[in-house]
Amino acid sequence: MSETTLERITIEPSATAKACVIWLHGLGDSGAGFAPVVPALGLGNNHGIRFVFPHAPEQAVTINGGYVMRAWYDIKSMDLHDRADMAGVKQSEQQVLALIEEQINDGIPSENIVLAGFSQGGVMSLFTALRLPKKLAGIMALSCYLPSGDALPDGLSDVNKTTPILQHHGIDDEVVPLNAGAVAHDLLLNAGFNTHWQTYPMGHSVLPEQLRDISVWLQTVLAHVK
Repeated sequence: MSETTLERITIEPSATAKACVIWLHGLGDSGAGFAPVVPALGLGNNHGIRFVFPHAPEQAVTINGGYVMRAWYDIKSMDLHDRADMAGVKQSEQQVLALIEEQINDGIPSENIVLAGFSQGGVMSLFTALRLPKKLAGIMALSCYLPSGDALPDGLSDVNKTTPILQHHGIDDEVVPLNAGAVAHDLLLNAGFNTHWQTYPMGHSVLPEQLRDISVWLQTVLAHVK
C-alpha cells in the first residue's frame, strides 16, 4: 500500500457495486465501529452499494494528553476556533481523495459516491466534499463541525453546491456542542448549499431512529443508480 492508501473494511453488496458510501469514523475509533450499520440500514438484497470504512492513522492527540490513537487530525483544544490542526486535516483530506479516486478507477463515478462521517470523520467528510472539484451523490456529516470554526473552508468549490448534505446532531452532545454543528449548518445554508439539519434526543452517538432516517436519505440520493 502507498502512504496515502488507508487500511479499511469493505462490505460488498450481493449485486454488482454501482455506488459507494465512504464512511469515516470518529476519534479513537476505527472502521469497525460503523461497519455494523450496514445491515441495520435495511437496504434490501439488491442495493448495489459498496460500503468502505477506512481506519484513520494513529497519532498523538494533544487534548488527550498526547495519547496515541486513531485520529484524522490532532485536536489541540476544546475551543471551536482552534480545535483542529489544519495541517493534519489537509493531510487526511489527501487520503480521503485517494479513496474516492480508487472507487472512480474501479468504475464507480463520483456522482454515485456518498462521503459520510461521524464526529472527526464528519468534519473530514464536510471539509473534503466542500473543496472537491468532482460531483458527489451526497454528503453526510453526523455530530460534527467545520474545522475552520465559524467560517467556511478556504478553497471552496461550487461543484457540490446542489449536492444533498445531511447534518445530524444530538441535542445533548457532550463532545461536540450542538451549537458547533448549528454554526456549520448556518454557514452552509447562507452560502447556498443544499443542506438538511436534524437533531435527535441523544448525546455523541447514533440512534436506531436516526439510522432509519439515514437509510431513507441514502436510498433517495442514490435513487438514480441502476
